[in-house]
Amino acid sequence: MKRLHLIIMLLLFNSLRAIGQEDIKITHFPFIQGLTEHSVSIVWTTDQPATGWVELAPDDSSHFYFKERTKYFASAYGFKKVGTLHQVTLNNLKPGTRYRYRVYSQQVLKHEGVNVQYGKVVASNVYRQTPLSFQTLGNAASTHFTVVNDIHERNEVLDKLLDIGNLKTSDFVVFNGDMVNNLLSEKQLYDGFMDTAIKRFASEKPMFYARGNHETRGPFATAYPKYFPTPTGKLYYQFRHGNTGFIVLDCGEDKPDTDIEYSGIVEMDNYRTEQAAWLAQAVEDPSFKDAKYKVVICHMPPFGGWHGEQEILEKFVPILNKAGAQIMLSGHLHRHIIQNATNSIHFPIIVNSNNNVLRVDLNNEKGTFKILDQQGKVVDQVVIKPLN
Repeated sequence: MKRLHLIIMLLLFNSLRAIGQEDIKITHFPFIQGLTEHSVSIVWTTDQPATGWVELAPDDSSHFYFKERTKYFASAYGFKKVGTLHQVTLNNLKPGTRYRYRVYSQQVLKHEGVNVQYGKVVASNVYRQTPLSFQTLGNAASTHFTVVNDIHERNEVLDKLLDIGNLKTSDFVVFNGDMVNNLLSEKQLYDGFMDTAIKRFASEKPMFYARGNHETRGPFATAYPKYFPTPTGKLYYQFRHGNTGFIVLDCGEDKPDTDIEYSGIVEMDNYRTEQAAWLAQAVEDPSFKDAKYKVVICHMPPFGGWHGEQEILEKFVPILNKAGAQIMLSGHLHRHIIQNATNSIHFPIIVNSNNNVLRVDLNNEKGTFKILDQQGKVVDQVVIKPLN
């Protein structure tokens, strides 16, 4: 009889585990995406399906527990989202303002009809730790940022380059493509570079991502936009910080769409045509048109002779020439190149290598783009003047 009772108890325990009675965990802590003067997206993951929300507080002297903080839920179409990937977008923020935040997830065990059974809640720590924080973009007197590219899952190189790029004084970091070899899974995305980014800066300092051609490869490539939301909802977008207008372009693939490597799954030529139509409107936006500095970020440069590079030259460059773009920051070629303005491309292009970091400082007198190697030595630099 005792043995039968023990078997029943074990079966009951296992059935409870099967419907998700285990404690929920945050598997990857939050990171900042799509930051603008008035909005931001916060992204994190859990090990079990859950709802998610952010509590927001001003960066004042009050303790986070001083009072109940406003909750902002991950939601769409009037529903709170349930899943393991959580994204909350905060709107109506003040420019150049620092906010503190905390993320929460509550496990959803069962949803039958209109009845929902909830499990436990997990949250980032604000009791024994300083709450996470971020600062919106705004009317800064100068702009400072760090650029890395073509890391290809080399976390030790990423770690070293972030040190040399001086995270402490950077307003944000740019990942200029090919941070992975290809995209196979969420685990590979985080193991490859994002866990390092979150550990080093990305929970509090914004990261702007220009997709590279290697992020378009692999079965998980179509999930990429869910992890890296942008202000436009597309993978090409623009933003303004201080005296500088930025346009971030999505280069697409480097070979023709029909190449055997893509197995007939891509349509990049039409995508770049669509993007060019957006670009023609984006350069007329006052955030770019009236800026002292006009910076373009695109993983592949408009030279090299491959199909994708030629598409960028033919579809994007004429628009950028007409708009008075001052400089393009690229990667892709795994070597350091500075190409000065030519008759066909009216602005210089910096191609940063896969082993160097680009440190950018833009103030009212001049804009300095320094390329540093892994020993911190300045390899090369470009200086441009403000437009007005």
